[in-house]
Amino acid sequence: MKTIQLFAFSVATAGVMLSACSSMNKTQKGAGIGAAGGAVVGGIVGKALGNTAAGVIVGATVGGATGAVIGRRMDRQAEEMKKVLGDAEVKRVGEGIVVEFKDKVLFGFNQAELSGSARASLDKLDEVLVKYPDTNIEILGHTDNKGTHEYNQTLSERRAAAAAAYLRSNGIAASRITTRGLGETDPKVSNDTEDSRAENRRVEFVITANQQMIDAAKKESGN
Repeated sequence: MKTIQLFAFSVATAGVMLSACSSMNKTQKGAGIGAAGGAVVGGIVGKALGNTAAGVIVGATVGGATGAVIGRRMDRQAEEMKKVLGDAEVKRVGEGIVVEFKDKVLFGFNQAELSGSARASLDKLDEVLVKYPDTNIEILGHTDNKGTHEYNQTLSERRAAAAAAYLRSNGIAASRITTRGLGETDPKVSNDTEDSRAENRRVEFVITANQQMIDAAKKESGN
């Protein structure tokens, strides 16, 4: 009974937070979500958002005054990424950042090997990541729905692994990086047309605070 009550409370809390998000700025979102439930509620919110990258960030949320400090630090890092990255989308979500590279930027169709232009794009991302060593990076690989589920799962894992290996070769500590292949299970848009399928062939870099940043933010916030 207690488990059911906790789950119901978490779902209710998540619903309140989702409805309130539209009226909050990024820093307030990070502080509010974390204070309301941390990783438990974060996982529910991430699922409700329908996006695994957002779920990773919300699940890692610290919240409160510490979360607000983290949010400001992520604001600065995201702005720098927007300036140096080319054909990539940089989004601030809660206390983290999502950097999304389209398939055509990193890989050829049905391939997991990085192209020359892909390495150049990741070099730019690497410049910023090196300057901010107090973050973790989870790399999520995605595919469209063409082919079998098993094949797409393997392809997405290979793409995430290739991107991770390149970052490590450029000096990003292996301890900061994790990878996950999601295959065709987390589409950004429908797979109804070739253009929409191309949008779903992507790799996302989910950037969250590591313990070093959390400890520094706690000290700055007085917690």
